[in-house]
Amino acid sequence: MDEERISRLRALAEKARSIVFFGGAGVSTESGIPDFRSVDGLYNQKYSEPPEEILSHHYFMEKPEEFFRFYRDKMLYPDAQPNAAHLRLAQWEREGRLSAVVTQNIDGLHQKAGSQKVYELHGSVLRNHCMRCGRFYDLQYMMRSSGVPRCDCGGIIKPDVVLYEEGLDERTIRGAVTAISHADLLIIGGTSLAVYPAASFIHYYDGADMVLINRDPTPQDRYASLIIRDPIGQVMEALG
Repeated sequence: MDEERISRLRALAEKARSIVFFGGAGVSTESGIPDFRSVDGLYNQKYSEPPEEILSHHYFMEKPEEFFRFYRDKMLYPDAQPNAAHLRLAQWEREGRLSAVVTQNIDGLHQKAGSQKVYELHGSVLRNHCMRCGRFYDLQYMMRSSGVPRCDCGGIIKPDVVLYEEGLDERTIRGAVTAISHADLLIIGGTSLAVYPAASFIHYYDGADMVLINRDPTPQDRYASLIIRDPIGQVMEALG
């Protein structure tokens, strides 16, 4: 690990008054949740149909049984625990230095670590609602269910997860954009910055320093004042 870069990140974080963290799947890999786009990630595993197809709105509507079989098998990790990255961000929020987490993840680990202000761009597996009557169901209910989960009213219970072909929640977008635009330090971690429109939100940042912590290069590297290629959990733990 590059100690000089860690020291630079530490100094930036210590002087910042309003940190915003923008994260992706790489934040949760150290908690045992596989990412999507790495060489051994979910999108490179072999299935009868590509994950992008299975996780689309039209597939959910047309083949709900197949959707839920894949969903329970590959998208739910109820025993996963927050790692050092989640815990550090929650600590910064308690100290009044971090104003928001903007995440593309759907696992709820930021909240599990204690973060309060979390904008979940792609929703959460912890929330599920009946498509007919709107009744709420938790993750445990979805784990216990089989086949297509149905409400007492007969409606299909849909996870509060943004599928391909679905739009992001407008209130979440507004909150995320406002937080990023008012930050004086933006830290981006564990994301390829390849998923739009989420990746475009970082362009609302107008501060002096942007830190990018990711194993591989991203299309936005040229905008970063500091780039760290180590796993984000290890980086956050090294801050001391």
